[in-house]
Parts: sequence; structure tokens; C-alpha cells
Amino acid sequence: MTQIMNNLADSIKAMGDQAREAALELSVLDTERKNDLLFALADLIETRKDVIQAANAIDLERAKANGISGALLDRLTLTDSRVKGMAQGVRDVANLPDPVGEVIEVHQPENGLDIQKVRVPMGVIGIIYESRPNVTIDCAALCLKSGNAAILRGGSEAFESNSCLAGIIGEALDANGLSPATVQLIPTTDRSALNTLLQMHETVNCIIPRGGEKLIEFVTQNSTVPVIKHYKGVCSIYVHEDADLELAARIVVNAKCDRPGVCNAIENLFIHEKVAEDFLPEVARTLEEEGVELRVDGETAQAILDQARIDYIPATEDDFYEEFLDLILSIRVVPHLLDGVAAINKYGSAHSDAIITADQDAAESFMNRVDSATVYWNASTRFTDGNQFGFGAEIGISTDRLHARGPMGIKELCTYKFKIYGQGQIRFQ
Repeated sequence: MTQIMNNLADSIKAMGDQAREAALELSVLDTERKNDLLFALADLIETRKDVIQAANAIDLERAKANGISGALLDRLTLTDSRVKGMAQGVRDVANLPDPVGEVIEVHQPENGLDIQKVRVPMGVIGIIYESRPNVTIDCAALCLKSGNAAILRGGSEAFESNSCLAGIIGEALDANGLSPATVQLIPTTDRSALNTLLQMHETVNCIIPRGGEKLIEFVTQNSTVPVIKHYKGVCSIYVHEDADLELAARIVVNAKCDRPGVCNAIENLFIHEKVAEDFLPEVARTLEEEGVELRVDGETAQAILDQARIDYIPATEDDFYEEFLDLILSIRVVPHLLDGVAAINKYGSAHSDAIITADQDAAESFMNRVDSATVYWNASTRFTDGNQFGFGAEIGISTDRLHARGPMGIKELCTYKFKIYGQGQIRFQ
């Protein structure tokens, strides 16, 4: 057993060495060749749709047998429209301006040097993710456009889908004269392979985990490679006293029910006490019709729903910290905007939060005070997505504060170097 584990570790380390070499080659690839590669990949995805869905069907059958819930099953499923969407997402990335080589700043100090701060790829990015096989394509496309090699490690529940998609990426790389090591999928779900990847700081420049809180905690605690992360998506909406209540109800229902298993769906709803009696019963009925389980805190909110004869479960303190990823919503009535802000900053995960109000001053106060990567005024939190932000796709949504925050597109996958142009200058002191 020890020898097998050593062999696996050596194999993963070799992937890192190969990725480093491929990254150096990719970093100087011109925009036209990168775009040709991406367009070829998009065409292959559409051509191989039946093969992709056949592999996905194996994952779905196994997931159902293991009792995976409806929302998580939805994240795993590759429908016709999602396969088409993957291909279009790759084309969208190809059509984005190339960030590599962009001059960010220019300095010309008194010594006569021409100093340029230039955007360059990070190098090799390790991406660890769960459930959603489309992430394989999104991450590959973004890394390729930004000049980075990628080592991908998907979840066991999507192993067949991810392996199929990685094979298609390899076809596109080979057809365009690039090393297959440019994008590699770790070919096992063995946890020891992940442990090895997290220690490869000599060849891997950055780790980006996408998944549940336990996965991200494990990666953060065990990695010697810098990690860009979000722990979880505990998103909230606050309905202010001056809100258009019909608008508020429409946004709340969308933010909870459109796709409850994704990280930008809301888990908490806070309502100003002045509108709670009118708003809460109406939105609760609609949420109930959508199959949402209501977890309600406080005598005021509970009394309102009792009067309206709407079922609920008394909320616990822990409920407001929970990322349900399901049709469950925690609700509380608050006396003031600042109480709503305080609750969001306390329970939230600094991901995406919204205020519904007609009062611009209240909106600005909320957006300035809520310490989250994305804050909204009169819009659903479901828009926190690289494609919706015009990035073509995203590699993840960072709730960190160093380097990148919010949806991470191709610019966030770059770092920079200084290019200094001289005319023979030398320094004596």
C-alpha cells in the first residue's frame, strides 16, 4: 500500500513539473492562437454532446443511488442547454480582450528609466471543485485565455463527466499543437492525490477551491500553496421600510428559488419591522408555493405568520449561519437598517447581499457598510456570476481580500511584472 501511495504521489508531482513547462510555453502564446484553440474546444464540446451526456448519465445514476438531494443533483446534471452553454461560454472567453501583456501603469522617475507594470499569467493554477462538471470547461477556458496551465481535481460524484470533458480539452490542445500538460485532470479521486497537490509549492503557483465549506477548510488548512477561496455562500436580502413590496417579493423568490443549490442563492431574509406585517405573509405564501421551508426567528415574525396561518419552523441561531443549498430560508424581522446590516455582517460569508429599497441614501449606506464581495440594490443576488458580470465565465467567487474579490475572470488569474527600459543607466549608491 505504501508503494502504491508513493507511486501516486510521484505521478501527481510529475503532473506539476509538466504543467510548469507548459505554462512557460503558454505564457508567450499570441492571442490569435489562444483564441483558435478556444473556438476549436467550443466546437468539440458541441460535436461530442452525446458522449458527454452518456458519461454524465453514469454520474447521475451513481448519485441517485447514493441519495444525493435534488438541488445537488441539479448541479451535477448536464442538460442539452447546459452543454450548449458550456460551448458558448468558451466562445465568450475567446472574444474577451487578452489580459496578458496589458500595461497597467507606467512610471518615469528622475533616473530616466521607463518602468512599465505589465499583466502576466500566474503560471500553474490548481483548481479543486465539486459537483458541477461544467466547471472543468469554465476553468480550462479561463486559464488558457489568461496564459495559465491548470491542474484540475474534480469531485468523485462527477468523475466520469470530468474525465470525458478533460479528454475533449486534450483533443483541442493536441489539434492546436499545444502540450496536453497545459490542462490536466487528476485521474483519481483518492484523497492522497489532493494532499500531494496541496504541497507542490515549487511548481503550483495558486490553489483555487470551489465547493462546500468542509472542502475549503481542508484545502486552506493543508496547503503550502497560496489559496484564493470562498468558504461558503451565505447570502442575504434586506427589505427596507421604503421598499416596493411587489418588487421585493419578486427578487426574494428569484434569489431563493431559481437555483437554490448554487452559492449566490439567498439563505437569509431580513425585513424591516415597518413593512413586515404587509410583506411577510405575501412573500411567505409565494415561497411556500415554491416548496420553501421557512425557518422564522422572533415573536414578531412568528405572530405575523400565525395570524396568516402560514406554516414555519422556529429558527435557531445556527440556521442563520447555514448554507442550506436547498429550498430552506431563514427569516427575521429587524427594527432598523443598521440591524439588518449588522445581521448580514454577523451571519453572512461576505459573498453576495442585497437591499430592496426606494431610498437611495439607505441603499448607499447599506452598500457601504455591508462587508461583502458583491452588494446589490434592488436586484437579485443570483447575478453574482462571471458571465453575468461580462467576464465570459468565472473560475470562482472569491470572498478573500487579497489579490481578487468577487467573480474571478481572466484578469484575476493574472499577476504582474515590472518591465524596465533603460539607456545605459547605472547606480552608484
